[in-house]
Amino acid sequence: MLRHLAIRDFVIVDRLELEFAAGFGALTGETGAGKSILIDALALALGERADAGVVRAGCDKAEVAATFDITGLPAAGEWLAANDLDAEDELILRRVLDAGGRSRGYINGSPATAQQLREVGEFLVDIHGQHAHQSLLRADAQRALLDSHAGLTGAVQQVAAAYRAWREATQLLQSAASGADALAREREQLEWQVRELDSLAFSAGEWAELEVEHRRLGHAASLIEGAQFALDALADGEAACTGQVDRVAARLDGLASYDPALQEVAGLLQSAQAELAEAVSTLRRYADRVDLDPARLAEVERRMEAVLACARKYRVSPVELPALLADGQARLATLNASTDLAALAARVDAAHADYLKQARVLSAGRQRVAGEMGAAVSALMQQLALASGRFEVALPPLAEGAAYGLEQVEFRVGGLAGQEARPLARVASGGELSRISLAIQVLTSRSASVPTLIFDEVDVGIGGGVAEIVGRLLRELGGERQVLCVTHLPQVAARAEWQWQVSKETRDGATLSSIRPLGEEQRVREIARMLGGVEVTDITLAHAGELLRSTPVTGQK
Repeated sequence: MLRHLAIRDFVIVDRLELEFAAGFGALTGETGAGKSILIDALALALGERADAGVVRAGCDKAEVAATFDITGLPAAGEWLAANDLDAEDELILRRVLDAGGRSRGYINGSPATAQQLREVGEFLVDIHGQHAHQSLLRADAQRALLDSHAGLTGAVQQVAAAYRAWREATQLLQSAASGADALAREREQLEWQVRELDSLAFSAGEWAELEVEHRRLGHAASLIEGAQFALDALADGEAACTGQVDRVAARLDGLASYDPALQEVAGLLQSAQAELAEAVSTLRRYADRVDLDPARLAEVERRMEAVLACARKYRVSPVELPALLADGQARLATLNASTDLAALAARVDAAHADYLKQARVLSAGRQRVAGEMGAAVSALMQQLALASGRFEVALPPLAEGAAYGLEQVEFRVGGLAGQEARPLARVASGGELSRISLAIQVLTSRSASVPTLIFDEVDVGIGGGVAEIVGRLLRELGGERQVLCVTHLPQVAARAEWQWQVSKETRDGATLSSIRPLGEEQRVREIARMLGGVEVTDITLAHAGELLRSTPVTGQK
């Protein structure tokens, strides 16, 4: 669960540190105070897209760090181990965004990509946004909800991959059938190119070797002269330094018996003698090996010219020629295969059969869960003052398969505007859609494995007795996992086990947002404000106290 959140210079927050408790908590405050900023900051730490506009005006960077207790989350631990990231019972996600838009992420202090933050975040937090009811009208969103609730995400990915393989095989067959002449011309040209490059027999590392050998052969006279000069200076000349060093070493070695202070110098000279002897030996071997070889130099130059001519012809650098040959061979193999129309047709049939196999497994999973989901959402709708409503998950088949399977996923509602179940977008009003969306979110949250659920103003369009039911449902969820709800509804906030208030204030000419935990009396006043607006009266205070007293309190956290 989420334990700690530190925010710095994010939108209108300068510095904020929050300690989270278990159970159901509410985040309240006046409109525009910055309640959703907390959710946005957490989403940034969880790898959401970074926008430089969230850096507080006048600041160089924004920073968010979220600390999670991952005890009892083996999947998160396995993911961390697979990505070579250390973790025990605590996981810290940190994101830094500078004013120029550059973003850096960290997992337990180790640099991490935004994709890695998103991946590990899927084990930790599930955020239900305030516009979820709007996305619920989209077919892709409905399909994703069903597949996620049914645990079919892996099957969906397999079906999509099989569909792509089938379509690629089909396109290859169509291209081969319609463009046989063009393919034949391309194949003939490639065969000629591959033969030429293959006959050159040029390897990836040969060019560097040729350059080194060419430099050595081209400067052989200078190399021979330099080696001989060094040998004369070191060992062979009349004033060779090795002889002088030997004489000095012998003299000091004799004098060291009179004064031990010279022993260190004598020892250093002995080391120098050994190094000089090794250098002389190496130079002699080199001088014996290096020689003028005009014939070999001419051979190397001819080879280099042949390689350069081929590289100029194909407009690549010499070192790119082996890769050009490999690409040509691969493309030629593809073209040779594409001329066998019968083999291509068989490949299409095999890919289609594999797609159908994978898609039928996905269809069976959807069929299995669709009825259960419809019944469960319908039951929740009854609690949310939609007693006449009936929710269904329809799976109308497609004429041809698609990347997402053999059927569409369509949420339908009956009993709201007639008995016949019709698509959600055609039946539900705004308020009804909000309640249906909330019912679906509560259901999917119950089946989710993440320990922390966040609801960002998902109760829009709900009020009265329904709000009390929403609060009760969230309270029940809070008994199973950590729940945080940003809300404007006093009936929902009163059901929370702990409550924070968000407010704005002006400091040094800047508008800043702050969050403070509320005690029992403070909660009464905040609930009263939510009930009655700016003017808090004795009546609204009494009503607020009654709301709080009607909710079992487990203690301030």
